[in-house]
Amino acid sequence: MTQPSEQTVGARVVRGALAGIVAGVAASFAMDRFQALAGALSGDSDGSDEEPATAKAADAIVAHTVGGTVLQPDKPLAGQLVHYALGAALGVAYGIAAEFRPGVTAGYGSAFGTATAALLDEGAVPAAGLGAAPWNSPASTHLYGLSSHLVFGGTAELIRAQVAKTLQPA
Repeated sequence: MTQPSEQTVGARVVRGALAGIVAGVAASFAMDRFQALAGALSGDSDGSDEEPATAKAADAIVAHTVGGTVLQPDKPLAGQLVHYALGAALGVAYGIAAEFRPGVTAGYGSAFGTATAALLDEGAVPAAGLGAAPWNSPASTHLYGLSSHLVFGGTAELIRAQVAKTLQPA
């Protein structure tokens, strides 16, 4: 079997990154809308009165880069910026991975969604002090996070596949 040329590998990386960034932003939007709908239906956004992890992350980023904190009126926007930036970055990684290891798209993005829920909600967020430890959170919080990330993963795969197909050479 012959090795792909550097140009072919480079083109696949670029195609994966472009498809991934579009997919990540679209998936972040879908996840955001799902969470708004779930919050409206339940009368609560995520089962807690705590400040969202994305707003806490925005505060931490500001504190470590320019000092200070995000002003209270700006926290929702700052949290959304963190949400979309992380979604875009995850999308890029997912898009590139899908170019070289199509198995990452298993379950039409559900494996990706489940992995992001496990790694972020259950691992990184508590480890960074942005949320409660998994064993200190009610089951409803875990279900909400997993459901939100399944929407994220499914949407990411739907969009990534379409954009990558569009970017395929003729």
